[in-house]
Amino acid sequence: MAGKAGEDFVGISIVFYCHDGRGNFIMNKRGKNCRDEQGRWEIGGGALDVGMTVEDALRKEVKEEYGTTILSFEFLGYRDVHREFDNKKTHWITLDFKVLVDPVQVKNAEPHKMDAVEWFTFDTLPNPRHSQFKYFMAKYKEVLTLPHQK
Repeated sequence: MAGKAGEDFVGISIVFYCHDGRGNFIMNKRGKNCRDEQGRWEIGGGALDVGMTVEDALRKEVKEEYGTTILSFEFLGYRDVHREFDNKKTHWITLDFKVLVDPVQVKNAEPHKMDAVEWFTFDTLPNPRHSQFKYFMAKYKEVLTLPHQK
């Protein structure tokens, strides 16, 4: 299929919230080589490639972005994302995951795309954040929060 995913046809994206099991989670700051929303903090994600399973894509993207393997993961659900950015309308279906990783292994494995990779809590969120972060959190915060954080 010719064209650009998300613009010419619906794109499918894997979105992941990587955490350490103790209330800390990873966000990366999008660099100048990202498609859009440069300088904004996000949790992580990537397009699903043709011929790749969703689970393989999840493992590949976490390794590519954060240089680590997945200890365990949980499928949270999907979101139907319609947005306009730089005067372009886009449509993505995101498959959202909660992913447990070893914090010792985490690094910025894509410095050409990401300006920083850091750990945060719900009390220490950075700004500015990716336009979709608030929607992700609105939908999943209850399952992402540890019992003592509610």
